[in-house]
Amino acid sequence: MFLTLGFISIAPVQAQSPSAEEVLQKAIAFHDPNGNWESLNTTFKVVMETPDRPLRTSTIAVDFPQQEFTLDVEQDGNSYLYKINKDSCEITLNGSNDISEEEAEKFRLNCERGNFMKDYYTYLYGLPMKLNDPGTHLDPKLYNKTFKGKKYVVLKVTYDAEVGTDTWYFYFDPTTYAMEVYQFYHDESKNDGEYILLNGLEEINGIKMPKTRAWYLNKDDKYLGTDTLEKI
Repeated sequence: MFLTLGFISIAPVQAQSPSAEEVLQKAIAFHDPNGNWESLNTTFKVVMETPDRPLRTSTIAVDFPQQEFTLDVEQDGNSYLYKINKDSCEITLNGSNDISEEEAEKFRLNCERGNFMKDYYTYLYGLPMKLNDPGTHLDPKLYNKTFKGKKYVVLKVTYDAEVGTDTWYFYFDPTTYAMEVYQFYHDESKNDGEYILLNGLEEINGIKMPKTRAWYLNKDDKYLGTDTLEKI
């Protein structure tokens, strides 16, 4: 049965445990043992299944040294592409860059949205490495929590206002330091936001990324969808 997150307290781990910073570095060593994230140049696919919506397939290409990001999305017979290179942004819909205002509104095609998606994908698939980014504040306390019958060591993270306003918790296996759950709140006192269950690993350029991510609401465990990572 799902645990009701609002009624589970997170307690500090006893003093003899590793520090929060040490746990983060152990988790990074597990997921990116060769330090490949910063120079990543690769392409992968993410298939999103959402209740009552058509399957969405996103092909993502990143070249961090060249500051390039490409997102090619196929859903319900249409495709659109964002190509972002440093400060430039190109958008096409079904192979054409001649996009009407109606089409742009229908498919939410604008460069602000493209940059949001770039940040979204590079943040989530860059975890836990992205927790070293500027503007990220790691709570020095290390927490422990039992979630769905398993004990985890948990890191709490907040951000500078210009980076993000949510509070995040990251759950790691206490032996391997693999990241298996993460969770965020807009306002923790309201038990809002979502939690995400990670299952399996896919190795992309030597980086162990979650194979599947299943999304749920914190307040009532409502299932939102699952995305699956695929190699190309």
